[in-house]
Amino acid sequence: MKKSLFHLSKEWIIRFFTFQFSLFTLCVSAQEQQNDATAPLHLMKPAYKIPYGVPKAEEVKATMDRVKNYLEATTFMELDETGKMLKRGTFRLTSYEWGVTYSAMLRAGEVTGDASYTKYAIDRMEYLAKLAPEFKARLDKGEEIDPLMHQVVKPEALDDAGAICSAMLKAKDPQLKAQIETYYDFIANKQYRYKDGMFARLRPVKNTVWLDDMFMGIPALALHGEVEKATRQFKLFHDKMWVAEKHLYRHGWVETPSMGKQTDSNRPSFFWGRANGWALLTACELLDVKESAIIMNYFKEHLAGLLPLQHHDGAWHQLLDRPDTYLETSCTAIYCYCLAHAINKGWLDAENYGAQAILAWNYVNAHVNAQGQVEGTCVGTGLAFDPAFYAYRPVNNFAAHGYGPTIWAGAEIYELVKNHHIRLNDSAIHFYPEDPQTDEPIFYVK
Repeated sequence: MKKSLFHLSKEWIIRFFTFQFSLFTLCVSAQEQQNDATAPLHLMKPAYKIPYGVPKAEEVKATMDRVKNYLEATTFMELDETGKMLKRGTFRLTSYEWGVTYSAMLRAGEVTGDASYTKYAIDRMEYLAKLAPEFKARLDKGEEIDPLMHQVVKPEALDDAGAICSAMLKAKDPQLKAQIETYYDFIANKQYRYKDGMFARLRPVKNTVWLDDMFMGIPALALHGEVEKATRQFKLFHDKMWVAEKHLYRHGWVETPSMGKQTDSNRPSFFWGRANGWALLTACELLDVKESAIIMNYFKEHLAGLLPLQHHDGAWHQLLDRPDTYLETSCTAIYCYCLAHAINKGWLDAENYGAQAILAWNYVNAHVNAQGQVEGTCVGTGLAFDPAFYAYRPVNNFAAHGYGPTIWAGAEIYELVKNHHIRLNDSAIHFYPEDPQTDEPIFYVK
């Protein structure tokens, strides 16, 4: 019995190696038939990890719809059974992340013509504004109220007020006027400031400047008509946070006793992806209100630092200048939006900058799952002066920071692909001023 098994095993071994040799011979034969002289090897399909190419407008819209539908199903406009608390959904209607989402929905409705996006934002902002007087009355009586509504009726940080105030100002809805003034009063008159008037915080230590606060405060100033104050704030941030040799902004700055003994360029600096996104987005928001040579220069100088750091899969790293940190979705979506928006507005030319915007969108699109959740987003992040803090921040599908930027990016890419002639030429994405009248993989412009 043992002998027969041995012979059977030997027979199968011989068959296996005969098959492998035949397969090798076929592969060699195929390679001999298709070589540089006999086949267009440059048209071989690369093994991209993220789908490469030019998205169609309807494909972009389908991704946006998936995200919007998910958010409609998971964010409620009603009180809980006690009548004293907002019914908890997956995300907070009163957070700064949702202020970003409201702005993004308004833009998406504008460019796609789909009123359901506009309705999502307007309905929820009006709902908060309608509830505010009742909750303020309770608070004035000394009652404890829902912490989420406390942010609405008595904001105590830029995070409570800035992003939602900006979205409400963009809506130009008379029903939001009183709530806008509550938010704006805090931003303009009550937010803690450094001695030079710059927005600052008392955490994690006194007189800490967070790059995030550019977006949390400056756009609302400009949209409310205080463009000069907004521009001055931007300059103050730029003076402290800009690291010229990197063409990037540091995340944090803090007043210390050793300030007179060291230059700002020698300070430990950590270039967090999403915070740099808030800074770039702030420039876009200011330029939308009023174009300014100095803000435009800041914007383009920042892009000069960011664009070379884009990973070949389309995303940017959690710490921008440290490729050993993970690729992060929310900052990639913000850069995608800003880049595409700048092209759509005519601030940048499509031929040079469009392909990187498309590449970023392809990455973001690949990280929207079948449910409409945005994957790969860093959770809420404080400020630190060491790399481990940033490198090990968790990612989570319920991190609210990814949703508004994804809708915003989709809206601008939707407009970009509808209004430009984009083709694959020799397998690469290119923008053309006129329709080349062909979809062939290689063509010449006559």
